[in-house]
Amino acid sequence: MNPPKRLRTTIDCTAEDEAETVTGEREEGRRSVVDDDSRKVVEGWRERLEGRGVSLVISGHVSAHPRGVGYAKNKATSQSCGQYLCFQDADDVMLPQRVRLQYESSVLHPNSLIGCKVQRVPEGSTERYTRWINTITPDQLITQVYTSHGPTVIMPTWFCSRNWFLKVGSFDEGGKGVPEDLLFFYQSIRQGGGVARVDQCLLVYRYHEKAATHSVTEETMWKLRVDFLQERVLSQWESFTIWNAGKQGRKLYRCLSPTNQKKVKAFCDVDENKIQKGFYTYEESKQRPKPKIPVLHYKDASAPFIICVKLDMTGGVLEENLNSLQLKEGIDYYHFN
Repeated sequence: MNPPKRLRTTIDCTAEDEAETVTGEREEGRRSVVDDDSRKVVEGWRERLEGRGVSLVISGHVSAHPRGVGYAKNKATSQSCGQYLCFQDADDVMLPQRVRLQYESSVLHPNSLIGCKVQRVPEGSTERYTRWINTITPDQLITQVYTSHGPTVIMPTWFCSRNWFLKVGSFDEGGKGVPEDLLFFYQSIRQGGGVARVDQCLLVYRYHEKAATHSVTEETMWKLRVDFLQERVLSQWESFTIWNAGKQGRKLYRCLSPTNQKKVKAFCDVDENKIQKGFYTYEESKQRPKPKIPVLHYKDASAPFIICVKLDMTGGVLEENLNSLQLKEGIDYYHFN
């Protein structure tokens, strides 16, 4: 299978926003940049780009304030015209064969977001997160969409058909503090879209403290995840158990709708001190009497479970406990760490 012969690349970069690169197939090359401080840098490449048949377009906006990453992505996408879109942040590095391999995968999965494995730079930064990106299974690309890690294929690795992008809709342009990638990812799943990953490292993924993703608060992510979990999973269950009688499990319970709170038949744990208390009382409840939820040992609890224990933090004990109960992820339990 042959990839597109020529590429048109648009680069969108606005002040205080991460630059966004979108590559699309077309008959003649064109590179477009939405700019503030990037203009001078890009102008230095104009002669070399145009010498290779790649035209250069630089644009921007008249707002006195940054328009946000969502705006940058939408602008870059609208300026491209190919059948396929390849997203990448400007400070990351695309490795050889990325476009070809993800194009081939996208042809096989036309209604999917295609990701890839990454090399994290500096090495060792966000070690657990990077390991999760590169090692979750094809099934977990769907079952683990509720975890705090966000999209199971990270935004800088996305590749998809333009038709699918247009069906899902544009990125949220709310600006700083809005997780436009997670919102788009969830909407893609709502539309029936799939998630796939090319199991090769095709991107050098840089970590830096000023990345736009750090402007999104934990509480913003938490609320979106809880809402999506309730919409996609809990609405289908008549009852369930929350695995973790500690802080995170109780917080999840408190954030559920009254309807879903009533579905919680128990908390379960391995901590004998928590289990000996016998139950958790929801003190903030306006109900009388206040709800009291049993706290059980996990071996005495029953599926399905929502797991509120951090992944990759128990030395394999959590996984062993789940396996001992012969549970299947995506049917008997979902992770919400």
